[in-house]
Amino acid sequence: MTSLPRALPGLLLFATMSLPAADAAEASNPLLTPSPLPFGYPAFDRVRDEHYAPAFTQGMAEHLREVEAIANNPAEPTFENTLVALERSGELLGRVQRLFFNLVGAHGNDALRAVEKDMAPKLSAHSDAIRLNPVLFARVDRLHAKIAQLGLDPESRRLLDRTHRDFVRSGARLGEADKTRLKALNAEIATLQTTFAQNVLKETNASAVIVGRREDLAGLSAAAAAKAAGHDGKFALRLINTSGQPPLGSLENRAVRERLHQASLARGSRGGDLDNRALITRLARLRAERAALLGYPNHAAYQLEEQTAANVGAVNKLLSDLAPAAVANARREAADIQRLLEREAPGATLASWDWDFYAEKVRRERYAFDETQLKPYLELDRVLKDGVFFAATRLFGITFRERRDLPVYEPTVRVFDVFEADGTPLAIFLADLYARPSKRGGAWMNSYVDQSGLFGTRPVVANHMNIPRPPDGEPTLLTFDEVNTLFHEFGHALHGMFSAVRYPRFSGTRVPRDFVEFPSQVNEMWITWPEVLRNYARHHRTGEPMPKELVDKVLAARKFNQGFATTEYLAASLLDQAWHQLDAKQVPAAEEALAFEAATLRRAGVDFAPVPPRYRSTYFSHVFTGGYSAGYYSYLWSEVLDADTVEWFKSNGGLTRENGDRFRRMLLSRGGSTDAMELYRGFRGADPEVKHLLERRGLAGAAN
Repeated sequence: MTSLPRALPGLLLFATMSLPAADAAEASNPLLTPSPLPFGYPAFDRVRDEHYAPAFTQGMAEHLREVEAIANNPAEPTFENTLVALERSGELLGRVQRLFFNLVGAHGNDALRAVEKDMAPKLSAHSDAIRLNPVLFARVDRLHAKIAQLGLDPESRRLLDRTHRDFVRSGARLGEADKTRLKALNAEIATLQTTFAQNVLKETNASAVIVGRREDLAGLSAAAAAKAAGHDGKFALRLINTSGQPPLGSLENRAVRERLHQASLARGSRGGDLDNRALITRLARLRAERAALLGYPNHAAYQLEEQTAANVGAVNKLLSDLAPAAVANARREAADIQRLLEREAPGATLASWDWDFYAEKVRRERYAFDETQLKPYLELDRVLKDGVFFAATRLFGITFRERRDLPVYEPTVRVFDVFEADGTPLAIFLADLYARPSKRGGAWMNSYVDQSGLFGTRPVVANHMNIPRPPDGEPTLLTFDEVNTLFHEFGHALHGMFSAVRYPRFSGTRVPRDFVEFPSQVNEMWITWPEVLRNYARHHRTGEPMPKELVDKVLAARKFNQGFATTEYLAASLLDQAWHQLDAKQVPAAEEALAFEAATLRRAGVDFAPVPPRYRSTYFSHVFTGGYSAGYYSYLWSEVLDADTVEWFKSNGGLTRENGDRFRRMLLSRGGSTDAMELYRGFRGADPEVKHLLERRGLAGAAN
């Protein structure tokens, strides 16, 4: 896709005289002009659902006019009149796209989803109209042919090289017949991806498990969720997007645990309008056909060419090397759980819905603590301000001030100004942390305004999570996993906020998919850093710090259950690769999709029933809505860099400004303006060593 231009912050003044029709439309549709708020922060209170469709239409039309002017410029192509002009084009469309797609994920509704479905093929066609424009490509191609003679600075040279590569990978060298077929493929893929995402959200919201008796929920408080679901006198267990469900660790009633887990695993495969089996097989087939049209053996090969892994073989080796050790660890963990299960339920065999519940009991026996002992010390506001923000201040010198004068799209969203150490404004940060039916599952970071020297824009970024809201008047107490996610997502936010590049194409997190998780994973290290942990892990009522003996137990248990965690992740990664390493003729029919999934797991040696994949194919949004297709391995690939970097920090004094400034200057601020691995080697001074990852995950016996 074309790189999305950035909104220009500024103040817009309207005359009081009567306006022509076009001007009146602009006055009534706030999307058609830059936001007057600081940093171009979106005017959420002024934008209505009906504003988006006309803004998209006008934005695409303006963008095409700008592109046509660039393509048909009679002057000899130069870097300024072609590449810089392209970066500047489409400002309105970029502003509308960012706001719209961010809100569809964070606070969608039927009206927005209808616009999304209508726009998906139109936006695909719009992108094709630019990337497949032969006159425009000819200008870029002529410049690229003499790149060495242009005297460009490194970032400008990279912009020309990457833009040329984008055109070629988008089909610019194809003949007209193949271009026509490619456009049709792109449009259908875009539509199917949108339908898949909407189906997953609808079914997740509709699949709450309703329980009639309070005693069947022993170990769990579900009254608030039941009330929200509208089931008077009953209780509702809402699903999240992963296979595993948080209540499974607490529910004492085995039959209810089974109902909940089976409901989770069956999503997208139960027939009816929300069954995704036909969608995923069609998507896999179309992606494979498109890859072949572009000259690649399969979709994975096409995708991986742009990643630091570079090719299918490297990813397959990583996954296959780690799978045996991960499953062996999971089987050892299962044996411990089975012994405990036998004591409590003689003759029972460990099932996937038992794992979380009994793993907590094993943890309690082995380390003399469980999750319930931690939560009173992990209150959300304190973790955010005295943990996440505190670590960032110590490391980078930045500070945070909450503000309540800017509009938000949902009342629980919080807004913070972010300042440099000298008090200079750096960014605006939004924290949208609570679950609701209008929000898609999972946790993520996005950008409303990207940093760009070309446009003079500064970042407006957001973090999103799905933390259950407690009953009114009660504190929000987090699990340790949720604390981990909060630090992780803020690592992405730092990557966006510290961006210091000229061209929008390279801003913030616009790096290879298997590198983008690296900075966020590094930020997780501060969770248990003594200075940080002491500051935020305090009892929500008394303010007393988490007792040292409990902290020691938490640290001792860090490798606990890693066999399970690694196996469920690898299983999902292997499914992603299996679907996307097929050619079009090899893709199974819809009714064979689940059998294909089972055969893939069996062939890879990860078909261990007590540990299902973290995502089954039919609700695997990461890969079937586009962003991580053939790329779910990225978390593990990035973790190799992360684990190695953590060792660097530890060896160089840990949480210091000197270390933070180096990490910011040499890596976080550079975005995609330099090759990712060059950035890494420049910061680290060496290639990464995988041994630190293996030690962290208890896989030291795995092949290197």
